[in-house]
Amino acid sequence: MGRSRGHNNRDKNKGSLPQVPKNMKSDGIDVEYSQELADHADLEAQARSNAANQRAKNING
Repeated sequence: MGRSRGHNNRDKNKGSLPQVPKNMKSDGIDVEYSQELADHADLEAQARSNAANQRAKNING
C-alpha cells in the first residue's frame, strides 16, 4: 500500500533525546545524615517513613 514508506523517518531523534534533562539529574552522591543533628521534623519524617516501610512490607510479604 505505500503507507509504510517514510514512516520510520518521522522519529529520527526520538532515541537520542534524554528522558531527563542533564541539569535535573542527580550526581548520585548522597548527603550524609547525622542522628545527632536531626531536629524534631527530621525525626518525625523518619518515623513516618519507617511506618510506611513496615506497612508496605506487611502487604507485600
